[in-house]
Amino acid sequence: MSRVVATPDSVSAARSQRSRSGVVGSIVEAGKPGITRMVTITALVGFVLSAVGYAGDAARGWGELLALAIACAVGTALSSMGANTLNEWMERDRDALMPRTAHRPLPEQRISPRIALVAGVLESIVGLAILALGANLWAALVSLACIVTYVAIYTPMKLKSPVSVLFGAIPGALPPLIGWAAAGAANGGPTLLQAGGWSLFTLMFVWQIPHFMAIAWMYRADYSLGGFRVLASEDPTGVRTARNMIGWAIVLLPATLMPVWAMPERVGFVYGAFAAASWIGFFWLTIGFGRLRTRDAARRVFFASIAHLPLLLLMLVGEALVRRFVG
Repeated sequence: MSRVVATPDSVSAARSQRSRSGVVGSIVEAGKPGITRMVTITALVGFVLSAVGYAGDAARGWGELLALAIACAVGTALSSMGANTLNEWMERDRDALMPRTAHRPLPEQRISPRIALVAGVLESIVGLAILALGANLWAALVSLACIVTYVAIYTPMKLKSPVSVLFGAIPGALPPLIGWAAAGAANGGPTLLQAGGWSLFTLMFVWQIPHFMAIAWMYRADYSLGGFRVLASEDPTGVRTARNMIGWAIVLLPATLMPVWAMPERVGFVYGAFAAASWIGFFWLTIGFGRLRTRDAARRVFFASIAHLPLLLLMLVGEALVRRFVG
Protein backbone atom coordinates (compact mmCIF):
# COMPACT_ATOMS: atom_id res chain seq x y z
CA MET A 1 0.00 0.00 0.00
CA SER A 2 1.43 3.36 -1.01
CA ARG A 3 1.72 6.10 1.56
CA VAL A 4 0.88 9.59 0.31
CA VAL A 5 2.43 12.43 2.25
CA ALA A 6 2.00 16.17 1.57
CA THR A 7 5.21 18.17 1.54
CA PRO A 8 5.52 21.41 3.56
CA ASP A 9 5.87 23.38 0.32
CA SER A 10 2.65 21.96 -1.12
CA VAL A 11 0.77 22.64 2.12
CA SER A 12 2.05 26.23 2.24
CA ALA A 13 1.12 26.83 -1.39
CA ALA A 14 -2.36 25.47 -0.88
CA ARG A 15 -2.78 27.55 2.30
CA SER A 16 -1.78 30.76 0.55
CA GLN A 17 -4.25 30.12 -2.27
CA ARG A 18 -7.13 29.44 0.12
CA SER A 19 -6.41 32.23 2.60
CA ARG A 20 -7.71 34.74 0.07
CA SER A 21 -11.26 33.44 0.53
CA GLY A 22 -11.59 34.96 4.01
CA VAL A 23 -13.90 33.83 6.81
CA VAL A 24 -17.11 33.83 4.77
CA GLY A 25 -15.49 31.95 1.91
CA SER A 26 -14.06 29.44 4.36
CA ILE A 27 -17.47 28.88 5.93
CA VAL A 28 -18.91 28.24 2.48
CA GLU A 29 -16.01 25.90 1.71
CA ALA A 30 -16.64 23.98 4.94
CA GLY A 31 -20.15 23.32 3.62
CA LYS A 32 -18.62 21.33 0.73
CA PRO A 33 -20.20 23.29 -2.15
CA GLY A 34 -19.63 20.51 -4.69
CA ILE A 35 -21.56 17.99 -2.62
CA THR A 36 -24.18 20.59 -1.72
CA ARG A 37 -24.70 21.35 -5.39
CA MET A 38 -25.32 17.70 -6.21
CA VAL A 39 -27.63 17.25 -3.22
CA THR A 40 -29.66 20.28 -4.32
CA ILE A 41 -29.85 19.04 -7.91
CA THR A 42 -31.09 15.60 -6.85
CA ALA A 43 -33.70 17.24 -4.62
CA LEU A 44 -34.91 19.30 -7.59
CA VAL A 45 -35.02 16.16 -9.74
CA GLY A 46 -37.37 14.65 -7.18
CA PHE A 47 -39.35 17.89 -7.16
CA VAL A 48 -39.80 17.97 -10.93
CA LEU A 49 -40.73 14.30 -11.23
CA SER A 50 -43.28 14.73 -8.45
CA ALA A 51 -44.56 18.08 -9.73
CA VAL A 52 -45.39 16.88 -13.24
CA GLY A 53 -48.20 14.90 -11.67
CA TYR A 54 -49.69 18.12 -10.29
CA ALA A 55 -48.96 20.47 -13.21
CA GLY A 56 -52.47 20.15 -14.60
CA ASP A 57 -54.16 20.83 -11.28
CA ALA A 58 -56.15 24.06 -11.64
CA ALA A 59 -55.63 24.78 -7.97
CA ARG A 60 -51.86 24.93 -8.45
CA GLY A 61 -50.45 27.70 -10.60
CA TRP A 62 -46.95 28.06 -12.00
CA GLY A 63 -46.24 30.75 -9.39
CA GLU A 64 -46.89 28.32 -6.58
CA LEU A 65 -44.70 25.66 -8.17
CA LEU A 66 -41.89 28.17 -8.65
CA ALA A 67 -42.13 29.31 -5.02
CA LEU A 68 -42.07 25.70 -3.85
CA ALA A 69 -39.06 24.93 -6.08
CA ILE A 70 -37.12 27.90 -4.70
CA ALA A 71 -37.92 26.92 -1.11
CA CYS A 72 -36.90 23.35 -1.89
CA ALA A 73 -33.59 24.40 -3.45
CA VAL A 74 -32.60 26.98 -0.84
CA GLY A 75 -33.74 24.90 2.12
CA THR A 76 -32.02 21.77 0.86
CA ALA A 77 -28.80 23.63 0.06
CA LEU A 78 -28.59 25.23 3.49
CA SER A 79 -29.41 21.96 5.24
CA SER A 80 -26.71 20.21 3.24
CA MET A 81 -24.17 22.91 4.01
CA GLY A 82 -25.04 22.66 7.69
CA ALA A 83 -24.62 18.89 7.79
CA ASN A 84 -21.35 19.05 5.86
CA THR A 85 -19.97 21.76 8.12
CA LEU A 86 -20.87 19.78 11.24
CA ASN A 87 -19.18 16.75 9.68
CA GLU A 88 -15.99 18.75 9.12
CA TRP A 89 -16.22 20.14 12.66
CA MET A 90 -16.40 16.61 14.08
CA GLU A 91 -13.58 15.30 11.89
CA ARG A 92 -11.26 18.33 11.96
CA ASP A 93 -8.42 16.57 13.81
CA ARG A 94 -8.53 13.52 11.54
CA ASP A 95 -8.80 15.71 8.44
CA ALA A 96 -5.51 17.31 9.46
CA LEU A 97 -3.83 13.89 9.21
CA MET A 98 -4.93 13.17 5.64
CA PRO A 99 -3.31 14.91 2.64
CA ARG A 100 -6.59 15.02 0.67
CA THR A 101 -8.38 16.89 3.49
CA ALA A 102 -5.53 18.73 5.24
CA HIS A 103 -6.28 21.90 3.27
CA ARG A 104 -9.85 22.24 4.50
CA PRO A 105 -10.70 25.39 6.50
CA LEU A 106 -10.61 23.82 9.97
CA PRO A 107 -7.29 21.92 9.69
CA GLU A 108 -5.71 25.08 8.26
CA GLN A 109 -7.29 27.13 11.07
CA ARG A 110 -8.85 29.58 8.64
CA ILE A 111 -11.96 29.42 10.82
CA SER A 112 -12.20 28.33 14.43
CA PRO A 113 -14.06 25.20 15.55
CA ARG A 114 -16.57 27.43 17.33
CA ILE A 115 -17.37 29.37 14.16
CA ALA A 116 -17.78 26.13 12.23
CA LEU A 117 -20.07 24.66 14.87
CA VAL A 118 -22.26 27.77 15.02
CA ALA A 119 -22.37 28.02 11.22
CA GLY A 120 -23.30 24.35 10.83
CA VAL A 121 -26.09 24.54 13.40
CA LEU A 122 -27.50 27.81 12.01
CA GLU A 123 -27.38 26.61 8.40
CA SER A 124 -29.18 23.42 9.37
CA ILE A 125 -31.88 25.24 11.37
CA VAL A 126 -32.50 27.89 8.71
CA GLY A 127 -32.59 25.28 5.95
CA LEU A 128 -35.11 23.16 7.84
CA ALA A 129 -37.22 26.23 8.61
CA ILE A 130 -37.31 27.27 4.95
CA LEU A 131 -38.41 23.78 3.94
CA ALA A 132 -41.07 23.61 6.67
CA LEU A 133 -42.49 27.08 6.02
CA GLY A 134 -41.84 27.42 2.30
CA ALA A 135 -42.77 23.86 1.31
CA ASN A 136 -44.16 21.56 4.01
CA LEU A 137 -43.29 19.73 7.17
CA TRP A 138 -42.70 16.43 5.35
CA ALA A 139 -39.92 17.90 3.23
CA ALA A 140 -38.32 19.35 6.36
CA LEU A 141 -38.54 16.01 8.17
CA VAL A 142 -36.82 14.19 5.31
CA SER A 143 -34.06 16.81 5.36
CA LEU A 144 -33.77 16.41 9.12
CA ALA A 145 -33.35 12.67 8.60
CA CYS A 146 -30.49 13.45 6.18
CA ILE A 147 -28.73 15.60 8.77
CA VAL A 148 -29.19 13.13 11.62
CA THR A 149 -28.06 10.06 9.70
CA TYR A 150 -25.05 11.87 8.23
CA VAL A 151 -23.84 13.67 11.35
CA ALA A 152 -24.99 11.48 14.25
CA ILE A 153 -24.79 8.01 12.69
CA TYR A 154 -22.51 7.85 9.64
CA THR A 155 -19.76 10.22 10.84
CA PRO A 156 -18.95 8.38 14.10
CA MET A 157 -19.58 4.96 12.54
CA LYS A 158 -16.76 5.49 10.01
CA LEU A 159 -14.37 4.95 12.90
CA LYS A 160 -15.92 1.60 13.83
CA SER A 161 -16.80 -0.45 10.76
CA PRO A 162 -16.58 -0.53 6.95
CA VAL A 163 -20.33 -1.22 7.02
CA SER A 164 -20.69 2.51 7.65
CA VAL A 165 -20.75 2.99 3.87
CA LEU A 166 -24.30 1.60 3.84
CA PHE A 167 -25.41 4.08 6.47
CA GLY A 168 -23.61 6.89 4.67
CA ALA A 169 -25.57 6.12 1.51
CA ILE A 170 -28.86 6.89 3.29
CA PRO A 171 -28.41 10.69 3.62
CA GLY A 172 -27.06 10.74 0.06
CA ALA A 173 -30.18 8.97 -1.22
CA LEU A 174 -32.81 10.97 0.68
CA PRO A 175 -32.60 14.37 -1.11
CA PRO A 176 -34.86 13.32 -4.03
CA LEU A 177 -37.53 12.59 -1.41
CA ILE A 178 -37.16 16.14 -0.09
CA GLY A 179 -38.14 17.44 -3.52
CA TRP A 180 -40.77 14.74 -4.00
CA ALA A 181 -42.48 15.79 -0.77
CA ALA A 182 -42.02 19.53 -1.39
CA ALA A 183 -43.81 19.36 -4.74
CA GLY A 184 -46.81 17.85 -3.02
CA ALA A 185 -47.42 21.06 -1.03
CA ALA A 186 -50.20 20.32 1.45
CA ASN A 187 -50.37 16.78 0.07
CA GLY A 188 -46.72 16.12 0.95
CA GLY A 189 -47.62 13.27 3.29
CA PRO A 190 -49.29 11.02 0.73
CA THR A 191 -46.58 11.67 -1.87
CA LEU A 192 -44.00 10.07 0.41
CA LEU A 193 -45.94 6.84 0.13
CA GLN A 194 -45.67 6.79 -3.65
CA ALA A 195 -43.29 4.36 -5.34
CA GLY A 196 -41.82 7.03 -7.63
CA GLY A 197 -39.99 8.85 -4.87
CA TRP A 198 -38.64 5.64 -3.38
CA SER A 199 -37.43 4.47 -6.77
CA LEU A 200 -35.24 7.59 -6.86
CA PHE A 201 -34.04 6.84 -3.34
CA THR A 202 -33.11 3.31 -4.39
CA LEU A 203 -31.24 4.50 -7.48
CA MET A 204 -29.25 7.02 -5.44
CA PHE A 205 -28.55 4.58 -2.64
CA VAL A 206 -27.14 1.81 -4.84
CA TRP A 207 -25.19 4.19 -7.10
CA GLN A 208 -23.24 5.55 -4.14
CA ILE A 209 -21.71 2.22 -3.10
CA PRO A 210 -19.44 1.51 -6.12
CA HIS A 211 -18.83 5.26 -6.39
CA PHE A 212 -17.53 5.42 -2.81
CA MET A 213 -15.56 2.19 -3.14
CA ALA A 214 -13.67 3.70 -6.05
CA ILE A 215 -12.85 6.79 -3.96
CA ALA A 216 -11.87 4.67 -0.97
CA TRP A 217 -9.46 2.59 -3.06
CA MET A 218 -7.88 5.71 -4.56
CA TYR A 219 -7.35 7.25 -1.12
CA ARG A 220 -7.03 4.17 1.06
CA ALA A 221 -3.71 5.41 2.48
CA ASP A 222 -5.39 8.64 3.57
CA TYR A 223 -8.25 6.82 5.24
CA SER A 224 -5.74 4.71 7.15
CA LEU A 225 -3.89 7.82 8.31
CA GLY A 226 -7.17 9.32 9.52
CA GLY A 227 -8.18 6.16 11.34
CA PHE A 228 -11.31 5.58 9.25
CA ARG A 229 -12.53 2.01 8.82
CA VAL A 230 -13.18 1.57 5.11
CA LEU A 231 -13.02 -1.74 3.28
CA ALA A 232 -10.24 -0.61 0.94
CA SER A 233 -7.84 0.20 3.80
CA GLU A 234 -8.41 -3.26 5.30
CA ASP A 235 -8.15 -5.13 2.00
CA PRO A 236 -4.50 -5.10 0.80
CA THR A 237 -5.13 -7.24 -2.29
CA GLY A 238 -8.31 -5.43 -3.32
CA VAL A 239 -10.16 -8.71 -3.87
CA ARG A 240 -12.94 -7.96 -1.39
CA THR A 241 -13.23 -4.38 -2.60
CA ALA A 242 -13.54 -5.56 -6.21
CA ARG A 243 -16.07 -8.24 -5.28
CA ASN A 244 -18.25 -5.72 -3.47
CA MET A 245 -17.89 -3.08 -6.18
CA ILE A 246 -18.91 -5.50 -8.92
CA GLY A 247 -21.76 -6.91 -6.82
CA TRP A 248 -23.24 -3.50 -6.18
CA ALA A 249 -22.73 -2.55 -9.83
CA ILE A 250 -24.90 -5.55 -10.76
CA VAL A 251 -27.60 -4.38 -8.34
CA LEU A 252 -27.35 -0.94 -9.94
CA LEU A 253 -29.04 -2.16 -13.14
CA PRO A 254 -32.43 -2.97 -11.58
CA ALA A 255 -32.07 0.11 -9.38
CA THR A 256 -31.67 2.39 -12.40
CA LEU A 257 -34.61 0.72 -14.14
CA MET A 258 -36.90 0.93 -11.11
CA PRO A 259 -38.30 4.38 -12.06
CA VAL A 260 -39.70 2.82 -15.26
CA TRP A 261 -41.76 0.46 -13.12
CA ALA A 262 -42.60 3.05 -10.45
CA MET A 263 -43.47 5.95 -12.79
CA PRO A 264 -44.65 4.41 -16.10
CA GLU A 265 -46.69 7.51 -16.90
CA ARG A 266 -43.56 9.67 -16.65
CA VAL A 267 -40.65 7.58 -17.92
CA GLY A 268 -40.47 4.55 -20.15
CA PHE A 269 -38.53 3.17 -23.09
CA VAL A 270 -36.28 6.18 -23.77
CA TYR A 271 -34.97 6.43 -20.23
CA GLY A 272 -34.93 2.65 -19.76
CA ALA A 273 -32.89 2.05 -22.91
CA PHE A 274 -30.40 4.75 -21.96
CA ALA A 275 -30.13 3.45 -18.38
CA ALA A 276 -29.42 -0.09 -19.60
CA ALA A 277 -26.89 1.01 -22.23
CA SER A 278 -25.01 3.35 -19.88
CA TRP A 279 -24.96 0.67 -17.20
CA ILE A 280 -23.13 -1.72 -19.52
CA GLY A 281 -20.26 0.75 -19.86
CA PHE A 282 -20.12 1.41 -16.14
CA PHE A 283 -20.27 -2.30 -15.28
CA TRP A 284 -17.45 -3.04 -17.73
CA LEU A 285 -15.22 -0.57 -15.88
CA THR A 286 -15.94 -2.23 -12.54
CA ILE A 287 -14.94 -5.54 -14.12
CA GLY A 288 -11.74 -3.82 -15.21
CA PHE A 289 -11.09 -2.77 -11.63
CA GLY A 290 -11.67 -6.34 -10.53
CA ARG A 291 -8.95 -7.53 -12.94
CA LEU A 292 -6.38 -4.81 -12.26
CA ARG A 293 -7.20 -3.43 -8.79
CA THR A 294 -5.05 -0.35 -9.43
CA ARG A 295 -5.54 3.30 -8.61
CA ASP A 296 -6.00 4.13 -12.30
CA ALA A 297 -8.71 1.47 -12.63
CA ALA A 298 -10.48 2.90 -9.57
CA ARG A 299 -10.17 6.41 -11.02
CA ARG A 300 -11.90 5.26 -14.20
CA VAL A 301 -14.78 3.84 -12.17
CA PHE A 302 -14.96 7.07 -10.17
CA PHE A 303 -15.13 9.36 -13.21
CA ALA A 304 -17.60 7.04 -14.91
CA SER A 305 -19.83 7.18 -11.85
CA ILE A 306 -19.86 10.97 -11.69
CA ALA A 307 -20.81 11.08 -15.38
CA HIS A 308 -23.34 8.25 -15.11
CA LEU A 309 -25.58 9.76 -12.43
CA PRO A 310 -26.13 13.25 -13.92
CA LEU A 311 -26.91 11.69 -17.30
CA LEU A 312 -29.44 9.35 -15.72
CA LEU A 313 -31.11 12.22 -13.87
CA LEU A 314 -31.15 14.36 -17.01
CA MET A 315 -32.83 11.58 -18.97
CA LEU A 316 -35.36 11.03 -16.19
CA VAL A 317 -36.37 14.68 -16.07
CA GLY A 318 -36.19 15.12 -19.84
CA GLU A 319 -38.50 12.23 -20.70
CA ALA A 320 -40.93 13.14 -17.91
CA LEU A 321 -41.21 16.74 -19.16
CA VAL A 322 -41.56 15.70 -22.79
CA ARG A 323 -44.31 13.22 -21.91
CA ARG A 324 -46.14 15.82 -19.83
CA PHE A 325 -45.98 18.78 -22.18
CA VAL A 326 -45.40 17.27 -25.64
CA GLY A 327 -46.45 13.63 -25.76
